[in-house]
Amino acid sequence: MKKILVVEDEPDIRELLVNYLKNEGYEVASAEDGVTAIALFSKDPFDLVILDILIPKIDGYGVCEVIKKQSDVPVIFLSALGDEKSLLKGYDSMADDYVTKPFSMPVFLKKVRAVLRREGNSDASKAQSLLVFGDISMNSDTMEVFASGKKVDLTSREFDLLALFLKHPGRVYTRETLLSMLWDYNSFVDERIVDSHIKNLRHKLGEAGNCIETVRGRGYKVAKEDL
Repeated sequence: MKKILVVEDEPDIRELLVNYLKNEGYEVASAEDGVTAIALFSKDPFDLVILDILIPKIDGYGVCEVIKKQSDVPVIFLSALGDEKSLLKGYDSMADDYVTKPFSMPVFLKKVRAVLRREGNSDASKAQSLLVFGDISMNSDTMEVFASGKKVDLTSREFDLLALFLKHPGRVYTRETLLSMLWDYNSFVDERIVDSHIKNLRHKLGEAGNCIETVRGRGYKVAKEDL
């Protein structure tokens, strides 16, 4: 269940938002001023913050700044300020969306779903960039590899080889297939270059590199049972 923080100083609007969101299946907490909002956000994890701009003690811009410094949690600004300058300032504050009052509740709920869906896709993307296999972890965004807790410096070719194996454990790759996928294989390339790279990769990974198995007469693989 997604958890949403509603920050709104007008009691009627705050109650309306809370009730609608709860009816949609969300877990909801609320605050009527910026200080309380920051305290709640620092205490509990939230998936989304709906934030009025004109709130007491610390305004919405200030609250948003604090939130964005601490996390990537999306923020939807809710405000009676609908002029271009206010909208631009809202987006400059790294808000993920901006809704002006008065607003349609059905449209507002669609915006909530859209922001949460984008955030979910972003999380999935982040998860896909990280591969963990036994004592080996690698991040395709940062090109970092760790084996048995120690950072390993790989060439780009070695990195691509390792990523291919870890993404498809159990699959056997022939030397010809690896050349075709990673070296732009042609008839003038010696297949033994694959053996050389595998040897270097295993050496750099140390004991963790034993997961890369030689399949006699066929090629190389990482066994599924090593997961």
